[in-house]
Amino acid sequence: MASFIIEGGHLLQGTITPQGAKNEALQVICATLLTEEEVIIRNIPNIRDVNNLIQLLRDIGVKVAKKEENTYSFQADELRLDYLESDEFVQKCATLRGSVMMIGPLLARMGKAIITKPGGDKIGRRRLDTHFLGFQKLGAIFNRIEGRDVYEISAKKLKGAYMLLDEASVTGTANIIMAAVFAKGTTTIYNAACEPYLQQLCKMLNNMGARISGIASNLLTIEGVERLHGTDHQILPDMIEVGSFIGMAAMCGDGIRIKNVSVENLGIIPDAFRRLGIKIKVEGDDLWIPRQKHYEIQSFIDGTIMTLADAPWPGLTPDLLSVLIVVATQARGSVLFHQKMFESRLFFVDKLIDMGAQIILCDPHRAVVVGHDRKITLRGGRMSSPDIRAGIALLIAAMSANGTSRIDNIEQIDRGYENIEGRLNALGAKITRS
Repeated sequence: MASFIIEGGHLLQGTITPQGAKNEALQVICATLLTEEEVIIRNIPNIRDVNNLIQLLRDIGVKVAKKEENTYSFQADELRLDYLESDEFVQKCATLRGSVMMIGPLLARMGKAIITKPGGDKIGRRRLDTHFLGFQKLGAIFNRIEGRDVYEISAKKLKGAYMLLDEASVTGTANIIMAAVFAKGTTTIYNAACEPYLQQLCKMLNNMGARISGIASNLLTIEGVERLHGTDHQILPDMIEVGSFIGMAAMCGDGIRIKNVSVENLGIIPDAFRRLGIKIKVEGDDLWIPRQKHYEIQSFIDGTIMTLADAPWPGLTPDLLSVLIVVATQARGSVLFHQKMFESRLFFVDKLIDMGAQIILCDPHRAVVVGHDRKITLRGGRMSSPDIRAGIALLIAAMSANGTSRIDNIEQIDRGYENIEGRLNALGAKITRS
């Protein structure tokens, strides 16, 4: 198990560029299974989760070639059908949550897929009902394979249908879209997720010959087609990494420019930080974050305490609540964080409390942060990263703290952030890997 040793208290200065979006990469890479032709994807982040998914595609017979840094070609013209049914393949899928989005393409193109419960962050229940209910609406059936903890989902021919999703699941919507592109007739998905990742997936599929309308809304219409062809796709910058860098710049920056962020696809992320008092200037497609000697949490218009809550797009992404909580520890004022979508994601705050933060954990979903106004600096300590986003939040806290900190289980951070210590050390951080 690898660790970061962080020498806190160093101000960071300079320019940093976000990697390609992890969540988009997982979706569009799975979408390459829908065609026998070559698909080129650019700006793929070099991170553990994405690399593991690419290797999984190689294992099932996809021809993968690295064209240049962060650019790969995929050609799924000779899939290993026997391997797709093997225990080895199922076990690999169980360790990688992104593998769940292979089910839709495999069902659409091959008529069946073998599935098990996928892995990923331990942040509470992440049920797959939305995926399976959508597949059933399209005409798929499920059978439990005796003697194995797996299910076979199959369909001779998928048929278009109307469906109202029980939740606006991002991965569920992506999976259903990829299954529906080959379904006979028209599929209508209401209460669809509409994050930029989904918009990008739909645009890529349309460029491959799909017929998807309603992109960027929660009502998608998909007219089934017979086949898809190759394309060349560019992944957006990772908005979660952009938000992480805003938090880092607020806590320990001495003037940081975040370049090429795709401002139009950040949604309300910058405004969420502004509600904590963080000054952010938009310059073209860059964000400039000056040094924040003090920042004051806003109140609502009626004077009540500020509340920040996660919600499906275009609401605030739950992936950034951990970073926002860390930023709030040094603000002037108090704020209530309401984590509605995952019941275990706030449990990392005990580590911040050990560092000297004033946080009241009300229940698994709510925490009140009373800011120090930089009068009391966090102190270094030893901690472990429970998931990707809490891990980066703890890293930001450690960089701002007095003394030396150690973060164990940094493989979790590596799943979502490319060469993070190298990129932050270039700005003046003191982080070593051990």
